[in-house]
Amino acid sequence: MTDSPEANPQGSDIRDQLWARIAALDVRAPYAPASDLMRGIESIRRLAHAHGLAPAVTVTHFIDRALMRGAAAGPFHGWLAMLTDAVASERQDLETTQHFAEACSVRLAR
Repeated sequence: MTDSPEANPQGSDIRDQLWARIAALDVRAPYAPASDLMRGIESIRRLAHAHGLAPAVTVTHFIDRALMRGAAAGPFHGWLAMLTDAVASERQDLETTQHFAEACSVRLAR
């Protein structure tokens, strides 16, 4: 199992990389097709997974579902805000991951 980001001295660097990727997606979102956004989300998911950021991985799966439904730029911005929160979370346990999944489920149902 990969070390959690807080146990890894490079954890803040990983989070910085993820936040930069999220910000870049947020800027591109109004102009990019869903397929481009999905590739960006996949890149974020892989990096988050490699570094044990389970809540962020979970949120990326829900973002994919939202994009497949045709989420517009406004709602997509909200998804990226939730992903930013998941990356920032100091807790990377199952309970926290489930809380993010529940929040995503509610958002997806809207």
